[in-house]
Amino acid sequence: MGTILVAAMPFAGHVNPVASLAGELVRRGHEVHAYTGAKYAERFEHVGARPSLWRSAPDFDDARLAETFPVIGDGHGFRATLANLRHVFIGTAPAQTHDVARLAAAVRPDAVVADALCLGPGMWAQREGIPWASVSLVPLSLHNPWGPPTGLPFLPADGGPAALRNRVLASVLTAGPGSVLRAFVNRARAAAGLGPTRRPGLDSLYSARLTLAQGIAELEYPRPSPVPGVEFIGELAPSSEGALPDWWGSWPAGSHVVHVTQGTLDVDPDELLRPAVLGLAGGAAATAMRPVVVLSTGGGPGVSALPEGVFAADFLPYGRILGEVSAVVSNGGYGTVLASLAAGVPLVIAGGAIDKPEIARRVAWSGAGMDLKTGRPTPAQVQDAVARVLGEPAYRRRARELGEAIAAAGGSARAANLVEERLLR
Repeated sequence: MGTILVAAMPFAGHVNPVASLAGELVRRGHEVHAYTGAKYAERFEHVGARPSLWRSAPDFDDARLAETFPVIGDGHGFRATLANLRHVFIGTAPAQTHDVARLAAAVRPDAVVADALCLGPGMWAQREGIPWASVSLVPLSLHNPWGPPTGLPFLPADGGPAALRNRVLASVLTAGPGSVLRAFVNRARAAAGLGPTRRPGLDSLYSARLTLAQGIAELEYPRPSPVPGVEFIGELAPSSEGALPDWWGSWPAGSHVVHVTQGTLDVDPDELLRPAVLGLAGGAAATAMRPVVVLSTGGGPGVSALPEGVFAADFLPYGRILGEVSAVVSNGGYGTVLASLAAGVPLVIAGGAIDKPEIARRVAWSGAGMDLKTGRPTPAQVQDAVARVLGEPAYRRRARELGEAIAAAGGSARAANLVEERLLR
């Protein structure tokens, strides 16, 4: 058995998958130490890992991120995305290495398994020659010479002008914004005692020895060749069980149940929840179909004065509800997307911030859902997209196919096998 340091940025969408893997490693008899923020220490304790908190690195509450990092503003748009990368993820890395060095002096880890956006532990491991694996929690942002570049509103093309455009853009962005990001990373590496990387863009955030990529190849754009070290492992965090609300199932048998969620970070109901209610259950855009609408508010303000046929809860146990859901309307959080597809449920995605527009494009490209191409859809947009997803069986068939691929990828059990085989042996 080994001593393993796992690490996750203190965001719910990062902590839950890494904690699931940590729990699997604990069950196999490994001693697991978890580096994360104070808000999520209990989540790792719950699976038997020993939490170690951010000290030198500026800890934060993911629900109030701008209080610690005012430069990111409301988190929307290209500038906010760049600010997140520069200040939250890359900028905190040198201080993270100090924290990890103190922890490692006490526990002497045999291996490190770190959220790819929690850079410090991987940098420390490289500096000290300790085997390490990165965990990619969202679609890969590794340089793809075939394009389209991550973050741009283009799709893959087999040939012709679109394919040429994608390849030219991939090259231009690698030389432009990609070189800026690499400069940020190299400054952080220098502060952590490492030499510069020549890998393009953010590629150095991924371990070439082992990158555990949440998701499946079917949600990734084609590449000229496989990326060394990358293993797709499906869904790391299994869907929660828990208790159902008292009102669950209080609708006619055979009803279309549409689940609407904005996750736990972007909880302004005007972005998605209210437009979805207006579009699906009432108001000027009311549809004759009138599906049952189930909201998950993520603990945010929610929607008051719910019309007939609309129900709401702070959180819902996906392991118990998704089997009865006909479609999911989401802002594109990858955990929700993978859970929905694992249950064979098609999606309608209104992705507006950070990686969510990219996730929306990939779901639409895969054939398992629709991309509304905005984070603030109108009621009519939601209504029309849900009607289409429910009315065209191809969406559900494709979602079920992807669900089978997610199950076959192995999840936390296969991820733990790979850690043992490639890092501990």
